[in-house]
Parts: sequence; structure tokens; C-alpha cells
Amino acid sequence: MDVEIISKDENPMLHRTDVRFQIVHEEATPSRLSVRDSLAAKLDKSSDEVVVHELKTKFGMRKTVGYAKVYETSDFARDVEQEYMLERNKISAGDDVDAEAEEA
Repeated sequence: MDVEIISKDENPMLHRTDVRFQIVHEEATPSRLSVRDSLAAKLDKSSDEVVVHELKTKFGMRKTVGYAKVYETSDFARDVEQEYMLERNKISAGDDVDAEAEEA
């Protein structure tokens, strides 16, 4: 799987970079998590700091275009992103939430 960055837009207010990318793949459309890991490796970031929002593959093509948000830290990602998007990207909610769940 070959990841190519199409564009990067800095968003300093939310401590992130919005990234549009293209993937050329041999098999079926790659999973969100494998794309996240490949994109994180290419950008030299941790997987918890990358949130893949969109993957689009045209029928029969071996090319996927996507959109992701790359945060400065995983804490910023947890603060800004909605819960369902964190779940889709398998980013844990953090230690604070786990401690509250154990007490309840």
C-alpha cells in the first residue's frame, strides 16, 4: 500500500493538520486502521494522533482518496473529536474515563 500526501492544511486553533491523501493498493480497499497506521508512519506520528475521517474508492479502481486529521498529541484528538470517530479509529477515551467507569 503506497500512501501519497495530496495536501496539508495547518489548523493551529485546534492543534492539528488536515491531510488529504491518496492510496494505491493491490487488493481490496484497505481498512481504516491499516490506513491510519500507514499514514501515521509516513508522517512520523503516533497512531493515536491520526483520525481518518473519509475513504473513497471508485468501483473497480485500485486507488483510494481520503481525508484525515493529524493532531499534535492524542490528548488534543480526544478533546476535539466526537466519540464515534474515536471509536472508529480505535483511539481510547483516556485514563480519566476508564477510572470513572470502574468507580460506577
